[in-house]
Amino acid sequence: MRIALTQSNLDRAADWINEVSHPESERYGQHWTASQVAQAFAPSDETIDAVGDWLRTAGVEGERVKQTGGRSWLSVNVTVQEAENLLRTKYHVYEHEETGQPHVACEEYSIPASLKHHIDFVYPSVHFDAKVLPPKNQRRGLHDLAQSRAQRRDSSTQAKSVGAPGSASLPKLGQWLPSDGVFTQLANCSHQITPWCLRLLYKFPPGSSANRKNSFGVVEYTPQAYVPADLDLFFQNFSKQQVGNRPVLKSIDGGYPQQDYMGFGYNGESDLDFEYAMTLLYPQNVTLYQVGDLYEGASFNNFLDAIDGSYCTYEGGDDPTQDGIYPDAEGYNQPETCGAYDATKVISTSYSYNEHDLTPFYTQRQCNEYMKLGLMGVSVLYSSGDYGVAGNGDVCINGTGLDAPYINGTRGGSFNPSFPGTCPYITSVGATQVINGTNLLTTFTQPEKACETVIYSGGGFSNYFPLPDYQSNAVRSWFQNYPPPYGADKFNNSQQTRGYPDISANGAKYVVVVNGKFGLAYGTSASSPTLGSILTLINEARYNLGKTSIGFINPVAYQHPEVFNDITLGSNPGCATNGFSASPGWDPVTGLGTPDFIKMLSLWLRLP
Repeated sequence: MRIALTQSNLDRAADWINEVSHPESERYGQHWTASQVAQAFAPSDETIDAVGDWLRTAGVEGERVKQTGGRSWLSVNVTVQEAENLLRTKYHVYEHEETGQPHVACEEYSIPASLKHHIDFVYPSVHFDAKVLPPKNQRRGLHDLAQSRAQRRDSSTQAKSVGAPGSASLPKLGQWLPSDGVFTQLANCSHQITPWCLRLLYKFPPGSSANRKNSFGVVEYTPQAYVPADLDLFFQNFSKQQVGNRPVLKSIDGGYPQQDYMGFGYNGESDLDFEYAMTLLYPQNVTLYQVGDLYEGASFNNFLDAIDGSYCTYEGGDDPTQDGIYPDAEGYNQPETCGAYDATKVISTSYSYNEHDLTPFYTQRQCNEYMKLGLMGVSVLYSSGDYGVAGNGDVCINGTGLDAPYINGTRGGSFNPSFPGTCPYITSVGATQVINGTNLLTTFTQPEKACETVIYSGGGFSNYFPLPDYQSNAVRSWFQNYPPPYGADKFNNSQQTRGYPDISANGAKYVVVVNGKFGLAYGTSASSPTLGSILTLINEARYNLGKTSIGFINPVAYQHPEVFNDITLGSNPGCATNGFSASPGWDPVTGLGTPDFIKMLSLWLRLP
């Protein structure tokens, strides 16, 4: 039996991360070590002693009680009768009605009232969320998930199938291009975006050094995988010295860049991410966190397990209905990857979920981990979504409550916010586009607007997370000066919840090579690695001066909106509405705006 112990000090987390992230703090940049984070949030000695005394009083000797390395669990070796007496319950073996799979559980249990603040829950007990395995001859790999998704919408496994072809958070293909149809002239950046277009737009130079302390990681979820020949063809056109260059692979739960299944639905995301991140940052290496095998799949939690071993069991561990569970009898048959890798200083993820698909507990547990990464000086970026105020796949919420059904976004419904974009401890990245016909070499006005071609920048307000202090002035100013024409039936207009995105970057008409062909890709999938590359260049400059990484950037960004290009044109329609409109200052379409590297670099180099 396992007893999940209550974590300590989560109520102090916002203050602690503000200390190391706010530009006016005396402790700015004094990031914590992993051991300091683990110690700060581990269950208190009082909790451990209280639960231990309870077990000893019940006759459970000390040698039958073991504590996990992260102090978050007690593993207790007891008989069924002892467990029933301890918890005042009755255990049964339940069988799944379709598969016959057995599961041990009880219908209720009790602990002393004095322990209610020390114990989160006991397992096994009332949990009926064990992973149900279908008969072996009915199991499918991830490459079959797209077809089953088209047949029925099933939110019970949304998280672990995030990389399946057809997943709504993947980039969108606008069109294929003939081999001689790729523009290289900067005057044509409104038609096609290339690495030099991004450098011109956001005023940042090519990379020139590779400080050993600096690092940038991109997370991919199997079966999404880059194609080596695609990287080389892209490099041949835009960065010849990189031909043969590859990302540094960190395999998680059997993940590897599979080449068995090919096509834009399998390779478009990873090719896009690495063609641009590697080109923009060279000679800095880029890390690939490849998560999950072809059969079980993986979720953001599986990635977090791999960079923080304590997360594997924190708050009860992963959710078997949402997260990949390993060993996998059909694929990776080794234990799950726990704490095998360090986190890079910037992490970009071009995938997202719908907040509505996940329980508040699931999202809060994950959001707490992003907070811990921020304390350690890691900048965590997530794309904000491609369907405006609608959720991934252009679906909206019909009614209230987690179990309320979805409806097609073109038929109305309430707005469907994106997660982890709504977590206050990550930087959510929206999408812009160059205004059609704009020549970047001659224009003297703002050349971008909110993306309204093929995709719309995801944005809105959380239904789960409160408004963080660093964002409160920006959000309340927006409500006061640019109130939208919608009420509480459409979105959470309480002015008390987290708004997103935070910052945007171009997300339209990226020239990519996929399966040996040139094409144009669209999505916040492009925006996130672009912003991540810019932040990594700022880290490089700070490291070269003996400073620390920039870490969680939101408090600095909202304190200094002048370092971004304010976007005031465009909107993000969805749910049969026009969505929100871009406006002066922060807005729930493009956030604070797009990067101005020169201003950003100057700001962050002034900070300690």
